[in-house]
Amino acid sequence: MAQKTDRSTRPAAKTPAKTPAKSAAKPAPKLIVDNRKARFRYEVLETMEAGLVLVGTEVKTLREGKAHLDESYARVDDGEIFLVGAHIEEYSHGNRQNHLPTRKRKLLLRESQIKKLAARMAQKGLALVPLKLYFGDRGLAKVELGLCRGKKTQDKRDASRQKDAKREMREGR
Repeated sequence: MAQKTDRSTRPAAKTPAKTPAKSAAKPAPKLIVDNRKARFRYEVLETMEAGLVLVGTEVKTLREGKAHLDESYARVDDGEIFLVGAHIEEYSHGNRQNHLPTRKRKLLLRESQIKKLAARMAQKGLALVPLKLYFGDRGLAKVELGLCRGKKTQDKRDASRQKDAKREMREGR
C-alpha cells in the first residue's frame, strides 16, 4: 500500500527571487540633422516617417553627424520614392568603395502611402521635403518627410515677426 505523506513536513520548493523588471523606456531617437530652413520656406501640411536604404559607409558618417538636408527633396519615380540632393559626406576612414555624397537614396514606405503621396503631390504647388534625419528606436536611419506648400515672401515676414515677438515675451522686455 502506498504511504500517505503530509505536505506540511515536505520541504518547500525554492522559488527564484523576482528580479526587478528592466526599464521599459525606449531610447529616444538620436537626431542627426534638422532641416530648419525647410520650416521657414514651406508650410508643412502633413508629416510622415520613412526608412532609408543606405550603404555601410553612409551609416558610419551619419553616426558622426556629417549630413546636410539643405536643397534636398523627395521624388516619386516608377512607384518608388527617392531622396534627392541630400548630402552625406564621405566616410573619413573609407576606402575606394566609399559612397557618393549626393547620390539618390531610396526611401522605404508602404505602397499605399506612396500612392497617396503621389496623388497629393500632383496637386499644384506641393512638394515632399525632408524635415529631419535621425536614428529611430532600433538604431535604424529614418527621415521625417513633410508634404509642404511654398510660403510667399509676406508669410515668411509674418513668421519672423511672430518669432521675434515670442522671443521678446520670453526675455521679458
